[in-house]
Amino acid sequence: MRKENIIVGLDVGTTKVCVVVGRLTKGDLEYCGVSSCPSTGIRKGVIVDVDSTAESIQRAVKSAEALAGVEINAVHAGISGGHIKGFTSYGAVAVKGKEVTAADVERAIESAKASYVPLDREVLHVIPTGYVLDGQNGIREPAGMAGERLEANVHIVTAAVTSIRNLLRCCERAGVEAADIVFEPIASAEAILTNDEKEIGVVVVDVGGGTTDIILFKDGWMRNSSVIAVGGNHFTNDIAVGLRISINEAERIKKRFGTAGAIIVNSSEEIESTEARKEQKITHGRLNEIIMPRAEELLEMVRKNIMSRQGYSIASAGVVLTGGGALLGGFPRMAEDILGMPVRIGFPRAIKGCRDIANNPMYSTAAGLVRYAISDCSTGILEPEACTGILEKMKDWVKGIFI
Repeated sequence: MRKENIIVGLDVGTTKVCVVVGRLTKGDLEYCGVSSCPSTGIRKGVIVDVDSTAESIQRAVKSAEALAGVEINAVHAGISGGHIKGFTSYGAVAVKGKEVTAADVERAIESAKASYVPLDREVLHVIPTGYVLDGQNGIREPAGMAGERLEANVHIVTAAVTSIRNLLRCCERAGVEAADIVFEPIASAEAILTNDEKEIGVVVVDVGGGTTDIILFKDGWMRNSSVIAVGGNHFTNDIAVGLRISINEAERIKKRFGTAGAIIVNSSEEIESTEARKEQKITHGRLNEIIMPRAEELLEMVRKNIMSRQGYSIASAGVVLTGGGALLGGFPRMAEDILGMPVRIGFPRAIKGCRDIANNPMYSTAAGLVRYAISDCSTGILEPEACTGILEKMKDWVKGIFI
């Protein structure tokens, strides 16, 4: 099996590290391996312990190698966390009545990229959100058209330099190279959204362990992005504190018995726990009472976030929930009530090969990273030269540590 046909997605999350291996054969993508292991050393999407995170990555990579029967040397890594910031920008160039060329489009985007970015931040993505030619809006592909002035609207995603450094350093210590770094919900969208949803308008809400990532699509373009520093771990911590049990036991109970909203359960039925005190009775009703306030808080934050970005006028197709947090019982129904929009769970689609990926939204990001690596040029997402520069600069910085 040729190495150049293997594409690997690495999702380094707060609660898990997930690796998905894809094989490209004659233009056809097949998933040939998936692995995940508990993540240590990450808090709210940010690496706080390089050694522990590197060990988690190494374990997940080795497991994926064994399952897929390949050697993994390079990965496309996802990044998230509260340090991720997105903003819109605008640029314009003169065409002078000539036919617009690809070089003109690139110049317009370069002009839009000229926005000030603080020294402690680097650009991850520059995403066109539409072009204007001589005042005519809604142009998707201006190349080949004639005009005097070409304008480009873009959405720019930036990340903290230290977070990129630490992610690259962890990959290096785990024995793999980060071929690219991608904002995680962009990758998730590649795996779970249809082209129709991107066209008519949709919100992706990716509920991870430490953060909830939100992006909006309209007319095929990504319009906005943001990160909320609340995720599934907050539910787990609430359960641990409320029931006075360990984090591991709280996570087990949440995954097996946790519900939110008006889902029908026998509230008086007891839940067995080896850690609960003898006089303490853990019931479904008590568990629901702990989970409900946190679920309402998170969804209210999502609702306000969507409103602040005019999402209700953009997202005609509603909301697509993904990530491990989307599996909480009753959460999608509760989301519909609070958000006032249609909600569905986003599973990785068009899966060939490893069927486990298709049945679990927790693999959306890693599976999407594989798709992103193949199709980023066709989605209209242009990787800026500055991003390539920071990757090379960071790789040199990391290598310098070990000399």
